Amino acid sequence: MTSEDFIPAPLRRLWGIAESSRLGRPAALDVTRVVTAAVQIADRDGLGGVTLPKVAKSLGVTGMSLYRHVGSKDELLTLMADSALGTPPDLGADDWRDGLRDWAFAQRAVYLRRPWLTRVPVSGPPSGPHRIAWLEAALAVLSPTRLDWAHKLGVLSLISGYVVQSVRLYDELAEGRAEGQGQADAERDYGRALARLVQPERFPETARLFASPLFEAPPSDTPDATIADADFSLGLELILDGVAARIGRSGS
Repeated sequence: MTSEDFIPAPLRRLWGIAESSRLGRPAALDVTRVVTAAVQIADRDGLGGVTLPKVAKSLGVTGMSLYRHVGSKDELLTLMADSALGTPPDLGADDWRDGLRDWAFAQRAVYLRRPWLTRVPVSGPPSGPHRIAWLEAALAVLSPTRLDWAHKLGVLSLISGYVVQSVRLYDELAEGRAEGQGQADAERDYGRALARLVQPERFPETARLFASPLFEAPPSDTPDATIADADFSLGLELILDGVAARIGRSGS
């Protein structure tokens, strides 16, 4: 019995540990081909378009043959998510704050290219080679700090969750807007409508919010991506401010 015998089959497939062939020859189909085909379908049709029959058809095989390489639809989604995330960039930041900022924006860029990734159900902690590579990159950035392991993981979980939620919200808001309407116009219309509906006697602070110039600020021709970048940066900096406070306390 080898050390690999203690690794569950889904994890072996996730890490590309080949299953031995009973016939002693390479199989015509393997996990990599299955996952690549599924990712291509998701890129084209979204996560809802990924079904085992569709993946099998794209590969020219029967649906049952896929089960020799992926145990279930849930396992296929896990394999897809890890593969589609890819490898992290070389952060190369001297400062932990710059490093985490670059790490967050790099993740966001992947999710913006592949918004279906934000829809993949989370079935457990990071376990695939690509997710572990992203984890390693961020832990290296935090290594000079005096945060303990629990706080480091807490920080990275918070930032990753923020990245996923912000991209998902951006995608959903874009889908909900009228055809041809930009984010700046949508925000302006929202602010003006709520300013008429929210009464100061009932919601004094919220009424002050909608009476402020906040929703009138961006020019109507401001690209959606520019507004989204600014919104994302604001939230990220607030999170990093909290991390800085925690690091300061751990240092003292």
